[in-house]
Amino acid sequence: MDTLPYLSLFMALILLFSRKGTAEDPAKGIIGAIVDHTSRIGKEEKVAMEMAIDDFRLYSNGSLRLHIENSQREPIQAALAAMDLINKHQVQAITGPRTWEEASLVAEVGSQAHVPILSCASATPQWASERWPFLIQASPNQQAEIEAVTAIIRSWGWHRVAIIYEDIDSVASEVIPHFTYALQDIGAEISRLVALPPFASSLSKELTSLKKEQCRVFVVHSSLSFATHMFQQANQMGMIEKGYVWITMDTITSLAHSLNASTISTMQGVAYDAIWTVAQALVGNNLGGQHILEQISLTSFHGLTGLVEFTGRRIAPLRRFQIVNMIGRSYRELGFWTSESGFTDTMDEKLDYNPSMRTLGQVFWPGGPWSIPTGWTLPSSYKTLKIGVPIGSVFKFFVNPMYDSENNLSFSGLTIKIFEAILEYLPYYLPHQFIPFNGSYDALVLQLVHPEKFDAVVGDVAITAERNRHAEFTYPYTESRLVMIVPVQTRNRAWLFIKPFTKSMWALTTIINIYNGFVIWLIERNHCSDLKGSLSNQIGVLLWLAFTTLFSLQGQELHSNLSRMAMVMWLFVALVITQSYTANLASMLTVETLEPTVDDIESLKISKAVVGCSRGAFVANYLEKALGFHTDNIRRITAPEEYAQALRNGEIAAAFLEAPLAKLFLARYCKGFA
Repeated sequence: MDTLPYLSLFMALILLFSRKGTAEDPAKGIIGAIVDHTSRIGKEEKVAMEMAIDDFRLYSNGSLRLHIENSQREPIQAALAAMDLINKHQVQAITGPRTWEEASLVAEVGSQAHVPILSCASATPQWASERWPFLIQASPNQQAEIEAVTAIIRSWGWHRVAIIYEDIDSVASEVIPHFTYALQDIGAEISRLVALPPFASSLSKELTSLKKEQCRVFVVHSSLSFATHMFQQANQMGMIEKGYVWITMDTITSLAHSLNASTISTMQGVAYDAIWTVAQALVGNNLGGQHILEQISLTSFHGLTGLVEFTGRRIAPLRRFQIVNMIGRSYRELGFWTSESGFTDTMDEKLDYNPSMRTLGQVFWPGGPWSIPTGWTLPSSYKTLKIGVPIGSVFKFFVNPMYDSENNLSFSGLTIKIFEAILEYLPYYLPHQFIPFNGSYDALVLQLVHPEKFDAVVGDVAITAERNRHAEFTYPYTESRLVMIVPVQTRNRAWLFIKPFTKSMWALTTIINIYNGFVIWLIERNHCSDLKGSLSNQIGVLLWLAFTTLFSLQGQELHSNLSRMAMVMWLFVALVITQSYTANLASMLTVETLEPTVDDIESLKISKAVVGCSRGAFVANYLEKALGFHTDNIRRITAPEEYAQALRNGEIAAAFLEAPLAKLFLARYCKGFA
């Protein structure tokens, strides 16, 4: 949106400039170019374009002409140059706008005249091709380059990166989001974004601020002139020394190659390939700009920068990047990075993927070749974190304060170990100091806000609504609920033998036995004289038969087949009954059933029983205000042994503990409580 003032101005200028010779066909094979003659990059691009025209003439025997205009790195001047190329020289395509500000205005002019514009700007917004249908991005997309940079960062185990970029060329909208996502994929993050306009007066101030922070890995995305000025300032401030890491993007590093006369820079290669792209589209083509645009989109050849082909009016991203190690005014070529093979010291693409840059050989770091930077350091004005630790915890499993022979205090326990384990995973050192606090947990949390005595709290601090108003809590790693512990009493074992069956089951079994004895007596009384006699004698025999048929078949003593059939059927019923009884009785004898002495909280409140809770915890306040216990019926306890003794002696009827503490108590006193 920063280009809107320019566009508004040139919508009027386009109307003032009339295009000469509109009635005539445009001249064949005329290519326009816009470069900055005042910069080193522009001069190199001019030479590369002229070389490309000469080489293409020899290759195709064509009669192409090239007209180059000077933009002076001014967007308005670049737009005027584009109008001059279109109206005066009747060019069929224009290449070369180096910055996004220039490219956007030139694209507006080209779209009005239906002339394809090949932009060499390093970053072009996605929406630009929709707004200007004749704009083509001739410089490679930087997403692959970002992947190469993040691969370097991952190789050395750095987790925090500061990005310094020149606030031009849509870097903020195109490059920074890709950097953010790519770093997240490797478990790293951007610690600081420093956006600076060209030749910013605040550069020294920003570098001073960066020096005070912990991060020591810097990625620079800017022009060469900006980077030169920035590195001069950083060197004067001692930021090109041991422990610092500077990674520069291709916009800077490619110019290091031009220090060697035998090597052509990437920027020259882009300009050279752009001219060849337009030249191939113009050969034998006398149609209008739309057809030329389509021919450019179909271009595919191997140029100086690699494979040149377009997808959606954008050149395909580069697949290979060379990694160089800058040493003073010279550099060393370490190797290459490709998305297919990772890091390699050869151009062979059939190698297995290598994710580590360490295999490329020794890197000369600032401060010496063997001192691999950690990526972080203590800032010049670091502050030791003051961490409050409760020392009044009833259960020392979570926080256990200990004194050595010299009366020095140290801490151990589950929460302390978890905190120290987390520190080991941090990509930087976190200076901290444990400070004991002998007060309630609510008062400990309040120390974070007033009078800000602590920066953090580590301990068995439960999350409550009131505490959450004053502090932020980590994700809970223990259960968060309240548990009531009461004494238990054993059952009376004297009548345990009747417990396997219910009363109704005992009654049913008795009735079936008597009925079965009656059936046997009724059938067998005519065959056995023992079953006859007086009424009392017959009743006694009947009951005896009812009892004995439960435990014996008596098949030999029975005379009737009907009696024997009745006994066989009863046998199966008796087996089921006896096996069920035996199993239930064995279970009761094996596991002694415990019964709590208290049924529920309401019974405690009605009986005005005394209950116990830990001193300093939130439980006492919860019992009083939420559950309705009277203050006099709440006893504060300071040790697990005191809980057990008070419960056994009946001094308290129940103990209320947080779930993790209740588990610790029951693990220690597993008998007598539930």
